[in-house]
Amino acid sequence: MVEVFILAAAALAGAGFLLTLYRFLVGPNDADRVVAFDVLTIIMITGIALVALVEGRGIYLDVAVVYALLSFLGVIVVARYLERGL
Repeated sequence: MVEVFILAAAALAGAGFLLTLYRFLVGPNDADRVVAFDVLTIIMITGIALVALVEGRGIYLDVAVVYALLSFLGVIVVARYLERGL
């Protein structure tokens, strides 16, 4: 039963990834692309967490946390650049 939920979560994350990737590539302005990039990183963190759950390896969660922190800092830097430059 748990496998069905993991598969459903992976399918929803994959669909969200594709829809967000479309917005990232087609976005009408830079702010939309930054938001889409942030959502893509969140979906990737979800993917890493699902892989950690399936493989039973907790070390992958540490990788997900580091990736989340670096992603957060990257988005803040880009948003600040778009707002008024560095």
